[in-house]
Amino acid sequence: MASREGFAAVFYTEPSVLGLLANVVSAFLVCLQNFSSAHSNIPPMGVENILAGVHLILIGGLSQLLAGLLTFRKYDHLGGTAFLAFAGLWSSYGATRIISGAYPSPGNATFFPSNASFLQPPHPSISDGAVAGLVAYIIISLLLSFCSATVNYIMPFVFGAITLALVFEAVGLFARWALVVSGVMELGIVACGIYGATALLLKGIGQRHVLPGFGNPLFNVLLLGSSSRTSAKNVGEVKKNTKYAEPMALTNLCDSISAFIFSFYSFGYMRNFYVGAVWVSINSIGHLLGSYYGYQRDDAYHTTKSGVHSLFWLVMSWEEFTLTVFIQSENVQPSWAGLVGNWFFLSTAWVLLLVSLNRDALEVAHSSLFVLLTVSTIQQIPIIFFGVVCSFYTAASLYATFASLINSVAEKALVPVGVQVMSTSKLQKVLASIKSSLLKSKDSPAEPTLSEIPSALFYISNGLAAFSALQGTLNDPIRQHLCIPTVLIPGAVFQLYVCRLQVQKGRQFGSVLSFCYAAVWATWTWFRFAGNLLDINPRSNGGFTAGAVAFLVVNLFLIILASYFNVVLLCLAAVMEVLILCFLLSTVESLPLPLEIAMLTIFSLICIYGATASLANCIFGKELILMGPPLLRTKRAVKESNPPPLCLCPSSQQTSGLRAIADKLDAGGVCGVPTDTVYALAASCRHPEAIEKIYRIKDRPQEKPICILISNLDQLRSATPPFSPLLWEFMENVYPGGIGCIVQKGEWLKKLGVGAVYDRVGTRDSIMIRVPDQTVTVHLIDMTGPLAITSANPSGETDSTHHNIVIERLGHKLEGVLCDGESNEVVASTVVNCTRIDEGGITILREGCVPAAKVVQIFEKVKNQSV
Repeated sequence: MASREGFAAVFYTEPSVLGLLANVVSAFLVCLQNFSSAHSNIPPMGVENILAGVHLILIGGLSQLLAGLLTFRKYDHLGGTAFLAFAGLWSSYGATRIISGAYPSPGNATFFPSNASFLQPPHPSISDGAVAGLVAYIIISLLLSFCSATVNYIMPFVFGAITLALVFEAVGLFARWALVVSGVMELGIVACGIYGATALLLKGIGQRHVLPGFGNPLFNVLLLGSSSRTSAKNVGEVKKNTKYAEPMALTNLCDSISAFIFSFYSFGYMRNFYVGAVWVSINSIGHLLGSYYGYQRDDAYHTTKSGVHSLFWLVMSWEEFTLTVFIQSENVQPSWAGLVGNWFFLSTAWVLLLVSLNRDALEVAHSSLFVLLTVSTIQQIPIIFFGVVCSFYTAASLYATFASLINSVAEKALVPVGVQVMSTSKLQKVLASIKSSLLKSKDSPAEPTLSEIPSALFYISNGLAAFSALQGTLNDPIRQHLCIPTVLIPGAVFQLYVCRLQVQKGRQFGSVLSFCYAAVWATWTWFRFAGNLLDINPRSNGGFTAGAVAFLVVNLFLIILASYFNVVLLCLAAVMEVLILCFLLSTVESLPLPLEIAMLTIFSLICIYGATASLANCIFGKELILMGPPLLRTKRAVKESNPPPLCLCPSSQQTSGLRAIADKLDAGGVCGVPTDTVYALAASCRHPEAIEKIYRIKDRPQEKPICILISNLDQLRSATPPFSPLLWEFMENVYPGGIGCIVQKGEWLKKLGVGAVYDRVGTRDSIMIRVPDQTVTVHLIDMTGPLAITSANPSGETDSTHHNIVIERLGHKLEGVLCDGESNEVVASTVVNCTRIDEGGITILREGCVPAAKVVQIFEKVKNQSV
């Protein structure tokens, strides 16, 4: 068992090895192709380009994508953002090579059949399209190179070599001599990358820095500024959620790339958007990952923001691609047909701006520019204005990326982001006043909300699909062409992502609703828009009619289920039933068009309101905007309306509450208590039966040990354990805090007050001890003596991060819960095995709220000082 844990720790410790090697192999592949092309003076042939593109996508794209995902799980904001960015770079460049191989010249045949002339794209302008993406990634690589210099001095050389290589790759699209220089730069990537991967691999195996380069930064990040800036001091403090790395930098980085490519196109430097659509589409996957990691951190705002931005750029790119393929020719300069769903995006952008008002000035400015960006997509506004706005948006996104990365690395606001524009309480009062006016009541307290994080994205994806379908009813062939991507992408493709979010935490009804509506919009697009291009006769096949009838029946059940949630969702499902009826009538050519237009309009308005209410309510945890009560209630809901008293739940802010919990523990009870990480179940070390009760409450396997909490290190010294000076010094540096040290058991535990439960805590030979960095918990321990603790969750489930979660899960089994609000962290402590600290160092058994790299850094510092 121990060997397996050791292997997992080593494998999971340094996923950056995979990211560096992916860059190495990709750069070497491009280098060989560049040297071969320059030596023979013959451009790569079609098959050669296609194979190179496939290898770049598989190695540089997918492998680096995996490295980025694993790095984000290690709370590494910079590494995760960099690897995911370069995954997009190599994937986009690989896709470009595949396109250049498939269309080497205007005269060559394409993959499309000759009888489908409407599907044959014009010859893509590879150079014009690829140079925009390469220049965007040059800027990003330079920024990442600078930021990584604050962490180590290997990554800056790797990322710097990538920057120079991309510069000459861009020049090489027009002058072949630059390919030789690019090849030399790519050899630099190979050399630096191999050294970095070797250094990290040895560090992961030996748990120490064998080769130099990753132990120290190239320059101190604190030189960039001071945390005492007034712009940083006035921003409301937000507790860090360290379950996953912060995804904000990734979102801003992806925004800057997409905006730059579109500005390049809008200024007329790209003759078509054939290649640009590929680069923006792959970049939008990065947005989705930012949204997903925001969801993992229970961050409703960034989950929705990243999702909306991904949807915006994806729809924009494929709309322009549709114009390029079906409407424009290669020699036509960029024109503006207007984003089909622009008014809906504009409304959504205003919603995001509204809920961002309690954040820093930089976030509000970024949201305001996004509003301006959606305004510039209106058909009557010249496309050059859209290019100007994209340029400003690129600059703002780059600055936001830089600020996010540097401030995350330093854990201080070194790069100014501005003051908080509006206090959270004031914004809540504004929203609550609107609710009060609707209820015509001066006092309408906000109740806890039932809105979930993906709900806003569910309404947005359906609303955009409906609004785009509404414009497709007009007798305009251009807009009917454009409705294919603008209905299909949000209504079907993006809604499957929303469905995935809803499935993850067991929201079965929500996932069913999203999945069914995705199927409806996909069928709608195929029959109403794509079907016209394929000359589908609605009377020639009854399949669409039968499908519409099936959708009607299924949606009836969804209406019944929606009545158990809220009025807004019920209205949405009811209007969808009428829309499906309109679809059925269109299959038999009996559709009253005004009815469909009216229903699509109502459906879109409901979605805007639902998105606004769901997002605001979810962010603030209260029903500030009315969603309406459920019309039907289950028996369980009726019972829960009058819940029986569960256990004693005093406030941690009152001495009487602390005393009440201490009395319960002294009497042999088990109570939920806050710690400096997550909530825990606590029992007195004077009552063995209380330890047994903990195992029964949690359904915890008997072989899993329980640790103890003490109030301070002096309490441990008074027990005179036989610890070495190195172990004492290490404990001095990690206590108090979110690190637990496993030490050898001994008779000294009886002096500590653990004699009665000696055999029920820890293992046979060792025990984990922690000193929490939490005033309330320390006072409680001073009252009761050492406490045996374990996380306050049923075995195998997620940690409890609020006293309400503990009460809901285990309140009926506990004697009391000390209520202290939200926990400081969302993951438990980091566990360090110190039993052989004098022989072979320490071993990280579990990485929790304190990163393993920081623990190793502390140990190396202590060890060097003791020598």
